[in-house]
Amino acid sequence: MVRTDADGITVLGLDGEIDHQSVGGLTRALAAVDASAGHRVVIDLSRVTFMDSSGVNALIAAFQAAEAAGGWVRLVVVRGAVLRTLQLVGLDTVVPFHSTLEEALAPTRPNA
Repeated sequence: MVRTDADGITVLGLDGEIDHQSVGGLTRALAAVDASAGHRVVIDLSRVTFMDSSGVNALIAAFQAAEAAGGWVRLVVVRGAVLRTLQLVGLDTVVPFHSTLEEALAPTRPNA
């Protein structure tokens, strides 16, 4: 996992598999993000090859914590299997999905 911070946005770049054995790293990284200050987080899943319910639950918890603190979470999802898993559980209807990191980092329009 690679973490970068720029302009008040934390980018977490993940790779490989996110399952019950490896989700701890993601959970710790998300806990380190200052959600209390309304932090903005982009989670780049473009290099993730597999995700089980542990990863899905971590993403849901991150989204809920950020929303409660006045921040946001955006996901970069381009891998077929991971994208299908997240769509199957309906996460794409709650968390903004983007096909590229640049798209996820772009400012949103007011009232969008």
